[in-house]
Amino acid sequence: MSEDISADSSRAGTRAAERREETARDGSREPSRAAKEPRREKADAGEDDRGSGDDKGAPAPKKDDRAAEPEPRTDAEQHDGPVSEKDALRSLVEGGGHADAERTEALRAGALADEIARRLNADASGTRIGTLALFNETVSFGGGFHTGGTRTGGPRTGGASVLTMDAAEITDHTELFVAPEDYGEALDALSERRVLVLTGAPGSGREAVAVNLLEEALAMGGEGAGCRRLLTPAAVLEAGWEPPMKHSGYVAALDDGSPVVEKFTSALLSGHSHGTAQWAAVVATLRASGCYLVLTGGHDLEVLATGPGGDQVARHPLAPVDPLAVVERRVLGHGGSPDAYADLHALLERTGAATALREQPAARNAARLASVIRADGDVAAAVAQLRDPSEQVRAWFNRYRAPDAVAFALAAAVLEECGYLTVADAAVTLRAALTEPELAPPDLRFGDRLGYEQQWIRLDVPTEGFGAPRVRFRNVLLGQVILAYAWNLLDGRRDAVLDWLRRLLSHRDLEVRARASVAAGVLALADPHYAVHRFLTAWAGSTSWPLRQAAATALGVAGSRPETAEAVWDLLHQWAGGDASAYQRRLAGTAANAVGGLLGRTAPDKAVAVLRGALDREDDWGTLPSVAWGGVHLVHQGQTRAVLDAYLEWSEPQDLSPMVVKALSAFVFAVSQPYQEPVLDSADARGHARVPGVPVLLSELPLHRDRLTELWARALARKPVQDSALEALHEWIDDYADKRPGSLDAIGTLLVAVARRPGRHRERLTWWLERWARDREKPSAGAGRLLRTLERAR
Repeated sequence: MSEDISADSSRAGTRAAERREETARDGSREPSRAAKEPRREKADAGEDDRGSGDDKGAPAPKKDDRAAEPEPRTDAEQHDGPVSEKDALRSLVEGGGHADAERTEALRAGALADEIARRLNADASGTRIGTLALFNETVSFGGGFHTGGTRTGGPRTGGASVLTMDAAEITDHTELFVAPEDYGEALDALSERRVLVLTGAPGSGREAVAVNLLEEALAMGGEGAGCRRLLTPAAVLEAGWEPPMKHSGYVAALDDGSPVVEKFTSALLSGHSHGTAQWAAVVATLRASGCYLVLTGGHDLEVLATGPGGDQVARHPLAPVDPLAVVERRVLGHGGSPDAYADLHALLERTGAATALREQPAARNAARLASVIRADGDVAAAVAQLRDPSEQVRAWFNRYRAPDAVAFALAAAVLEECGYLTVADAAVTLRAALTEPELAPPDLRFGDRLGYEQQWIRLDVPTEGFGAPRVRFRNVLLGQVILAYAWNLLDGRRDAVLDWLRRLLSHRDLEVRARASVAAGVLALADPHYAVHRFLTAWAGSTSWPLRQAAATALGVAGSRPETAEAVWDLLHQWAGGDASAYQRRLAGTAANAVGGLLGRTAPDKAVAVLRGALDREDDWGTLPSVAWGGVHLVHQGQTRAVLDAYLEWSEPQDLSPMVVKALSAFVFAVSQPYQEPVLDSADARGHARVPGVPVLLSELPLHRDRLTELWARALARKPVQDSALEALHEWIDDYADKRPGSLDAIGTLLVAVARRPGRHRERLTWWLERWARDREKPSAGAGRLLRTLERAR
């Protein structure tokens, strides 16, 4: 269901029940509007034109009569065996259970979820995600992983502690170098302090900047023996350490989570004075040897440099470099004509490279594309490989395995577009399920690490006014691929992820619940058979409305893809045709709910077939409310014709058989439900004649006049549907007609068409319109006007 169903949307469905309990001035309870109307004796408005099944001559309640006490209601949620016609119709008149807060919120979350899923499908249309193919491949994870969550080469077990960079490597870093912002300040700091802590995200060009800084610092000193990689960085903190080669520049990588950082931390946390002395000794040794040292790393190194002894060294956070500038420099060099720049930009736009660089702006990616362009390679293929979410996800999970990083990535994948605090809280909850219990809450600061571990995520802050930052992926497909990857490949964490996702379905924030149910559908896509038996059937048959709504949404997501659609439809038909047990009835209700959403939008004929299967259960009326709501949802999604045609077909016998009464009851329920604007703007709602607060079938009356005329005539002609149909008609006239210009005239045309049919339709309508127009407490001007319209049309 793509529309937002709020608590107000049940008002029309509960009007009859509410009016039975309207309090009179003296504090007594009066019957409802329809019930307190006196009826004619012979030409009773409820007389069946065919003389079958009508309630003739029913005594009208007097004005001072008290409403009877309602009988105990049979709870179809728990009651095994058929639900009676009386209980089902009473449930429908009271809103089909919709007044219940749990169901109301579940329907609203479902409406929001369907729109989120529709946009998700639109983003993925025409795109094949490579991750879906990799699940059938043999997946091999190489060595080099450690408990810190980062893949590193680690120190070599033997050989030299330094590695000299050759001339070609240095030239590659320096010849076409694009200096980042504040590069001069970093150079001055290195020249003065001898040790520079250079921090930035992986792939940001940290090594290139470090080599250029070292080369320039050595040149400014008047002598130099080149740059070298320091393979055992922790050695500099040992007593008596000296640089292996004098007058050299040294660069050492301290990646987040690596044992090197842990050694540095252990050495420096023994006390402030000790840390200061260690760093001071390193600086003095470098100065005496004419050497410089640049330590490159990410968040861990940045935190470490602010600890004990950090005041002895220079610190510089690396500003991001414009990836387009990197491509220009590496392709065109330091020159290049205006035409050459224009041709290059045209190539980047034409091949999608510009978009790829906006999604993944790391300097490493810019250099990679530039090398393909310079070699006259297939740029489009390189761009496709770079943008493939599966490659990004595979590489990221290969690099990061720590629960902190994995938990936030999955939380963002489920709750993308939500506020940072919402996503962070969800990530904390998931992390707890992935780790051993802790005595105290962990000191987690996801935001500090986003630019290092989660470069595919950005925090969007509103440009105007106040608002919380929103978590978004740079590529719209990444969230789906992350969920699929984690579900299919993190075998030991599947139960924890599923339990966490289920808890999100009861979150107080409806958007969180909606996105969690969509995420369940994404999980089901990879293996629908497994998902049905693992969690979807249990959710669909649950007594919890949030779980059943989540199952309906998940099936809508899974069934909206061609490769899984047939299996989903088969399952829904199976659920719809179950027995009269409470559990099977809940499955049928979930099926009816599911076809009112994404599935029904694209396949309305299949949707109404499922609704019929759920409704046509002989003497069991328990599925009537769910089917009635399913019809409303389809109408709200623009499938009015299919729904009305189904109601016409199902009620064609026009007798008192269960299917006829059920179909007409569902129709009256549909004409009573006012339209509510969706929480998210829905593309499917555009172009339809819809007015918030007005039933869609009233707004679309001119479009479907013949069908609605026939259905109204059938509903008004016979018990037990007649009373609720008269109530709905009265509401159309008094409550809704003035909210949409021209509605009263359209109702007049409808009633004239009904009155011209054989039988007592005209007599019945005339009598009721006259009673409403002359009501002592609230005379209806609209009814009076329609009465005159009928008289003129004789």
